[in-house]
Amino acid sequence: MVMTSELTKEEINRKLLHGLAVILPLSIFYGPELTGQPKVFVSWVFAVMFLLFLSIEWMRLNVDSFHSLFCRYFGGMMREVENKQLTGATYVMGGSSICSVIALHSHKSEAAVFLGLTLFILGDAVAALVGKAFGRIRVGQKTLEGCLGCFIFCVLLAWFVFPQLPQFLEAWGGPFSIVQILLVSAAVSLLELFPIRLGKVVLNDNLYVPAVVSLAALILP
Repeated sequence: MVMTSELTKEEINRKLLHGLAVILPLSIFYGPELTGQPKVFVSWVFAVMFLLFLSIEWMRLNVDSFHSLFCRYFGGMMREVENKQLTGATYVMGGSSICSVIALHSHKSEAAVFLGLTLFILGDAVAALVGKAFGRIRVGQKTLEGCLGCFIFCVLLAWFVFPQLPQFLEAWGGPFSIVQILLVSAAVSLLELFPIRLGKVVLNDNLYVPAVVSLAALILP
């Protein structure tokens, strides 16, 4: 199916804001050392933030005056479908909260969460931008070009950037192999392309993909 370009200024701004969420995996991995607090403290902070996000969403969806105020400042970054349901930002916070709990298990789990959550946040943004700018082949609501862009970006990020980050390889337990890089990048790309369905309900990928990818990275040989 041939598609026309759908890349708009609003979508670019939305994905740039989405990319700023990389502060979440950075906080999980480096937060305990920088703050001098135990890892569980970060999990509690994330849980409180998630509850705060849910409270704001409830007010947005149920209090007209708050809805108007919210849309005045953030409406340009929301998709139309989000006017009557939770925003992607809340799902990202929820997915990050789950990841923060996974990170409590071991040093390698911290590294796996750091890797999986970062690749998803940035890879998802790249997939959307590439798909809307160059997408021609539809796969459900996504595009094959967006998936390929996500995969290539994740491979490059995991291959060239993560090994250079302080303490990452120590926590990971050794160097990356090309097989590990390809498998994790493929997991991000395919889970982003093919959302999980429960009956007629399509789960929001921001909620579950980071955790699934982190667990997959954790069990890699």
